[in-house]
Amino acid sequence: QSAYLQQITAYAAHFHRSPAELGPEAIRAYQLYLTQTRMLSASSVSVATGALRFLYKVTLKRDWAVEEIPMPRRPFILPVILSREEVMHFLDSVDSLKHRTILTTAYAAGLRVTEATHLKVTDIDSGRMMLRVDQGKGHKDRYVMLSPRLLEELRTYWKSAHPTLWLFPGDVDGQPITRGAVELACQKAHRASGIQKPITPHSLRHAFATHLLESGTDLRTIQLLLGHRSLAT
Repeated sequence: QSAYLQQITAYAAHFHRSPAELGPEAIRAYQLYLTQTRMLSASSVSVATGALRFLYKVTLKRDWAVEEIPMPRRPFILPVILSREEVMHFLDSVDSLKHRTILTTAYAAGLRVTEATHLKVTDIDSGRMMLRVDQGKGHKDRYVMLSPRLLEELRTYWKSAHPTLWLFPGDVDGQPITRGAVELACQKAHRASGIQKPITPHSLRHAFATHLLESGTDLRTIQLLLGHRSLAT
């Protein structure tokens, strides 16, 4: 609400008139001003456009609102993908066993960082060679593959740390490691590795999917492993 009010206030101030007196031509002129004069990104213009759409369709109930207020297209940027060798070199650059294990798990199982941080000891099913991901994005549980190498890494880590509830416990008693702690460990290892490509915990998930695709895995299987609702994603 505050964001929309801020956007409409700026829109009214730009024309020194009530928005009720303005129409599609003024809106298009304002969008051009935001894009070409203020050089705002598509994301920022989208926020202003959302506020204008709501104002004219819901508040002022104008028939032309949605059709006459185009939403700017955001540029589609492909992620930079790490090679297998780069992933291995990056993981070797992580100095903490716990941090190396959680980042290895994120890559080997294709997990989101919050999914990796919330793994429990009981989620490891070595009999079926599966990892249970509890309440991932969209509040859906799923199983992902547990490779023999990852199982070996997890066993080495468990013998050292002996976690009880959370597989990767945090500094606060009874709580899992935080997302921020994993991201900081990732940044530290990135600097130590000397790899020029950008690396975040999510980069490892992208690498997981791409390396599966390069190995001949079909898209439907990759979709299920990643927990994506849409195959298009």
